Amino acid sequence: MSNIYDIRRYGIISFLVVSVVVVALFLYFSDSLVRDLSAQERSRMQIWADATREIVNTEVDENTDPALIDFLLSIIEDNTNIPVLLTDAEGNILMHRNFRLPEEIDSLTPFDLSEANGKFLLKKLESLRDTPNIIEIDMQSAGKQYLYYEDSRLLKSLNYYPYIQVLVLLAFILIVYYAVSSTKRAEQNKVWVGLSKETAHQLGTPISSLMAWMELLGSMGVDKDIVAEMDKDVRRLSTIASRFSKIGSRPSMEIEDLNSVVKRSTSYMTTRISKRISLTVDCCPQPLEVKLSEPLTEWVMENLIKNAVDAMEGDGSIHVRTCRETDHAEIDITDTGKGISRKNQKNIFSPGFTTKKRGWGLGLTLAKRIIEEYHGGRIYVKNSEIDRGTTFTIELPLSK
Repeated sequence: MSNIYDIRRYGIISFLVVSVVVVALFLYFSDSLVRDLSAQERSRMQIWADATREIVNTEVDENTDPALIDFLLSIIEDNTNIPVLLTDAEGNILMHRNFRLPEEIDSLTPFDLSEANGKFLLKKLESLRDTPNIIEIDMQSAGKQYLYYEDSRLLKSLNYYPYIQVLVLLAFILIVYYAVSSTKRAEQNKVWVGLSKETAHQLGTPISSLMAWMELLGSMGVDKDIVAEMDKDVRRLSTIASRFSKIGSRPSMEIEDLNSVVKRSTSYMTTRISKRISLTVDCCPQPLEVKLSEPLTEWVMENLIKNAVDAMEGDGSIHVRTCRETDHAEIDITDTGKGISRKNQKNIFSPGFTTKKRGWGLGLTLAKRIIEEYHGGRIYVKNSEIDRGTTFTIELPLSK
C-alpha cells in the first residue's frame, strides 16, 4: 500500500518539475518578445533623432523640397506613444512629448522649472540618465543635443504581463486543487462512515448470540475463570462495535481524568500482549481534566499500543507517559521497535498507508480523525529513529 504514496510523491515532483519548465519557457519567450520590442522602439527613436537633426541642419530656401520637410516633420509627429525628452549639451530641456504631466500643456509650450510640470520633467530627466535609453544627436554648428526616452506603455505592460499570467495560473491551480481535495475528503468521509456503521451492524447479531452463550456456559458448569475471561472479550467486542457505530456522528463528550482513561486502556492491553513485552505507565501526579469521549480515546490508545507491539515483533518495551503543559495535556507512547523512516512519517496518517504485510492502513487515519476532529487536539510522531524506536504524542486541550 505504501507504493501508492511513493507513486503520488513522484507524480507531484514530476508535475512540479514540468510546471517549472513550462513557466521558465513561457518567461523566456516573453522576455524575448520584450527585448525585440525594446530594440524596435530604440530604432524608432534613432529615426526620430535623425529626423530632428536633419530638420535643424537643413537650410531652407527656394530650392528646398517641401516634401522632404513634411516627411521629416511627419516622423516626429507620428511618435504618439513613446515619452521623449530633448535636451541641449548643458542638460536644459528643449522639448518634451507624450508624458502625462500634472498640468496639461502643449509639448512646445515653455514651462517654469519651479512649477509642477517643470519639477516633474526634471525628475524624469534624472531617472532617464541612469538608463541606456539615451541617443546623442550631432547638430553640427548648433552643438550636441540628447534624446532621452522611456519605454512605451505597451512595453511596460509586457514586462509585467507574464508574471501576472503566472500568478493567475497559480491561483487557478490552487483553487482547483482545493476543490478536488475537498471533494475527495468528503467522499472518503462517506466511505469511512458507511464502512464503520455497517461493521457495527454486522457485529451486533453475533455479539448478542455470544452473550447468550456465555450465560449458558456458566449454567453448564464450565470453569468460572474461563467464562469470566471469555465474557471480558465478548464485552470488549460489544465496546468495539459501539465505537464503530459512533464514527460519523458527534460523540458525547464528558470531562474525565485523562490519567484514569490511560490506566484503563493500558490495563486491558497488558494481559493481551506478549509476556516478553514490558508495558509501563507513568501518569502525571496531578489530575488532567479533559473533555473527551472515553470509548474513542481508549480506542486510540489501544491502536497505538498495538502498532507499537507489531513494530517490536514480540520483544521490547512500551512506555506510556502523561503530563501537563501550559494549555493542554500530553500522552507519549514510546516503543523500542524498528522505527519509522523520515519519508514515511509524512504518510503514516494517510488512509491506506501501511508498512505491514497484513493490514488496511486505517487505524492511524481514524485515530487522527478522532483526536483532531472530535477532540480538537493533535496526534503526531514526536520522535523516531530506525531500529531504536518511536514516540507518538497525543495533545488534548485541558478543560477550563
